[in-house]
Amino acid sequence: MNLISSDTRAFVEFAHVQKSYDGVSLVVKDLNLAIGKGEFLTMLGPSGSGKTTCLMMLAGFETATHGEILLDGRPINQVPPHQRGIGMVFQNYALFPHMTVAENLAFPLEVRGMGKSERETKIRSALDMVQMWPFANRRPSQLSGGQQQRIALARALVFDPKLVLMDEPLGALDKQLREHMQFEIKHLHENLGITVVYVTHDQGEALTMSDRIAVFNDGRIEQLATPADLYERPENSFVAGFIGENNKLPGVIEEIREGHALVRLANGELIDAVPVNVSAKGQKTLVSIRPERVEFKPELLAVDTHTIEAEVIEVIYMGDLFRTVLKVAGQADFVLKSRNTMGQRVLAPGERLRIGWAPQDARALDA
Repeated sequence: MNLISSDTRAFVEFAHVQKSYDGVSLVVKDLNLAIGKGEFLTMLGPSGSGKTTCLMMLAGFETATHGEILLDGRPINQVPPHQRGIGMVFQNYALFPHMTVAENLAFPLEVRGMGKSERETKIRSALDMVQMWPFANRRPSQLSGGQQQRIALARALVFDPKLVLMDEPLGALDKQLREHMQFEIKHLHENLGITVVYVTHDQGEALTMSDRIAVFNDGRIEQLATPADLYERPENSFVAGFIGENNKLPGVIEEIREGHALVRLANGELIDAVPVNVSAKGQKTLVSIRPERVEFKPELLAVDTHTIEAEVIEVIYMGDLFRTVLKVAGQADFVLKSRNTMGQRVLAPGERLRIGWAPQDARALDA
């Protein structure tokens, strides 16, 4: 993982950056963010959370209302977009329809005053990177959506930028092609060593591709961490609910000591959890448990596993797994995910059983 240590200068830095469009409400609120050289950082969040505005300020298409943005230690607030040396990839590809593929790639090189011979070498190299050289003389209208996205990516890379910004670049592709392109972009990033700032609202995309993820909500970063840390150790209920599927059991803190919280659920049952955003007895909490960490096979319910009674509401076959919806402690939306393995017992609606999870897989978060 490319993480920034205290002795490494940030390659991209937002220092107390704010953005308002009307002079009253802030779309971005006092953003402080450091991105390391060669890092793949994803800005993830719901619509209107401020992530795309941050990307546009970094690109130079929007101006910060307050604060400073630095690139490789140099303030760029007053530097026009075409002088920042940043590659951009958009969701709608933004290719020139009247130009061939090769002419689309030549454009940013011509703007930079590059000679014809060098241009041809760079165009061939960039198209080879995305396996699109045979299509050099076609126009965008003669290409599929996935092919157009590859060309847009090649155009962003053709002038060897040190920083590439991507705004929902795979949003217009179908699921299978989108997943394939995720790995292609990630491999290009690893091979070229470029810094990538990527914007998406797709959690799976962010988890698959990123070194670190900044989860945005209402103009602020709720948590900045590696994909594994975000998924396994969310710092609040917003992050837990936004990253992947998550069960939430409301309750009240009965006791906190030595890194453990005793929580009384709505049905009166007591369970053990890891205290995260709670600190005192009587405090309301939401206990977070990932569906894949819940077990129902008696032989796998270990001695230290907390068990609780559940009733099966519905079972959904999803090919590689079964998604079982349960009623637990009065909550009728508790989900259990089990792999579709040989000999797997499929639960039936109306069935009552005991389910369980390890105490360290339950997190007592803010209510």
